[in-house]
Order: sequence, then structure tokens, then C-alpha cells
Amino acid sequence: MDKTVLVSRLQQLGRHFPETPRNLEQAPVRVAVTGAAGQIGAFLCNFIAQGRMFGPYQRVILQLLELPAAEKVLKGLVMELKDGAYDAIHDIIPSTDPLVAFKDADVAVLVGARPRGPGMERADLLTANAKIFQAQGQALDQVAKKTVKVCVVGNPANTNSLIASQYAPSIPKENFTALTRLDQSRAESQISDKTGKHVSEIKNITIWGNHSATQYPDTFHATVGGAALRDVVKDDEYLNGPFISKVAKRGAEIISVMGKSSAASAANAACDHVHDWWYGTKPGSWVNMGVISDGNTYGIPAGIMYSFPVTIAPGGKWTVVDGLAINDFSRGKMDKTAKELLDERKMALGF
Repeated sequence: MDKTVLVSRLQQLGRHFPETPRNLEQAPVRVAVTGAAGQIGAFLCNFIAQGRMFGPYQRVILQLLELPAAEKVLKGLVMELKDGAYDAIHDIIPSTDPLVAFKDADVAVLVGARPRGPGMERADLLTANAKIFQAQGQALDQVAKKTVKVCVVGNPANTNSLIASQYAPSIPKENFTALTRLDQSRAESQISDKTGKHVSEIKNITIWGNHSATQYPDTFHATVGGAALRDVVKDDEYLNGPFISKVAKRGAEIISVMGKSSAASAANAACDHVHDWWYGTKPGSWVNMGVISDGNTYGIPAGIMYSFPVTIAPGGKWTVVDGLAINDFSRGKMDKTAKELLDERKMALGF
């Protein structure tokens, strides 16, 4: 595909980035991906190679991490990536050693996590993942750039991100985030179906809290085609009930239909998350990320990775959108998901 056509198509999807081949002359971006040979990881690696994260004119070095048991599958993924002959790929470094995969990383997308098995309690899942993300946090602390941008995809994403940040003390806490962009995309899709409007016309839906069933997709400040979303939908009963449940439980619904978890949509959301973190958000709109709470914003307790609406300046400094009016309905939902995150923190880290 001609690069001009590819740029045009990516821009139609809402992405923006430098449009000239000069980026091919710049230093490649080092992107570490854990769980690279899994369902999400494989989609993600190909999406990055296609330019969906940084654009077709920014070369990348893919530093791919897998468990030793998946080393053969990882080798096959590397073969496929090479056979793709992607212009954006400068080099591929596969490894089973996090100290190799995270070396000098500019961006780390942590996809690999322990899934919840039959009979496993949530506390057991959190304890198992605490060990994984402790080790990854320590490795990032040792060898990644201190400016590394970390996006945690593996669930429970918010608390896994918090764990990793606790064990990487030399990297700023604001450099660790959790993926709630998938929830934002799901919410936009539901409103698109409800209104018949294209997803590009739906702006500023807010995802508060945890990437779990307690998350709160808030439509009170959103717009459709420039008009207030709730005035367009004209169905408060739906927006305060079935809509919230549908977005929060969409992952489980997909599993019930497909027999496996979301993969391509999660990988696409991770690309959107990192893209906007790298290049900045568009004026007048915000996106959603799980970020560290300072205890002074919207009454959310300090020290949890909580999804907030954020704007991002070019270069990566995110700022929580301030001054949104919070009604009693929203307050209750926001506090409930915050409590769950406090409980998860206690189960995972003991405080």
C-alpha cells in the first residue's frame, strides 16, 4: 500500500503523527512487548509494525519477551514479522530474559499476565500476578530508560501496573499506566450502535476507576456530533443501566461467544493508548488511562491506579481533566470502583 494512502487511512481512524519519511532517519523507538507470542501480543506486534502505534514513518525496534515454554512460538512470530517486510521495523530482539527485553526501552507494553484459572479466587490471581509484575518492575528499574512509558494490558491491569511501579522506584510513578482505552472504545461503539452515528463523532466518554465490572463509563460530559450525548440518546434509563453493564461486561460477553478473550480490539486499544501518550491528544478532547491517583483529584484515594479522563501534551505529560461536575449517581459509581482498587492493592501488596 502506498504510504500516503496508509497515512490518510490512519488519520481517518483518529491518529495523527508526522507525515514525512524524515522519521525514518530518526532514532528507532525501542518497544518492549511482554507475552508477545500470545493472542493479544501477536496482533499488537503486527499492528506496531504496520504503523498503528507510531506511524509508518517511525522505525521501531521490537523487543519481545516470552516465557521459556513459549520460546518456539515466539520464534515463529519473529519469522512472520520478518516475512512481512515492514518498512517500520528496524530490528527484532526476541528473548525470555526481561533484562534483555527491557534494555533501553522507550515504551513497554506489558501484555503477559497470569489468567484466572478454574476455582481461583481473585486474591489468588492478584498474588500470582504480584510475583510476575514485581519481577518486571525490577527489570524495568534496572535496564529501561528512566523516561520509559509503561502501558499494562494484562489483567487485573490497574493493580498489575501499581505493582510494577512499586518495584521500579527510579522510574516516575506517572510513567506507569493501565489500559482502559479498550473500555472507552467499547463505550463509543455502543453509543454508535444506539444513535447510528459514526464512532468518530462520539467524544469525551469518561471511564472512571478499574478495568473490571465495577468500572463506570460516564456519559454526562460526552458529546455526539458536538451535541450533548444524553440529549441525543434521550434515554437515561438505558445510559444509567444497560449501557454501563454492557461496557463493563463486554469482555465476558465476547468470551461467551468466541470461547476466547478479546485480542485484536485489545491490541488496537493499546496502540491508541501509546499513540496518544507519545504524540499528544487532540485539542478539545480527552482519552482515558489508568494513572496513579494523587489523592487530590475528584476525591479518589491516593496511591491506586485509577482510570481518569486525561489530556496529553506532545512528549507525554498527561494531565487529569479538572473541574467536571460530579452528580450523586456518578459519585456512588466512582467510589465503588475506588474501593475495589483499594481492596486489590491490599490483597496484592498488603497495604
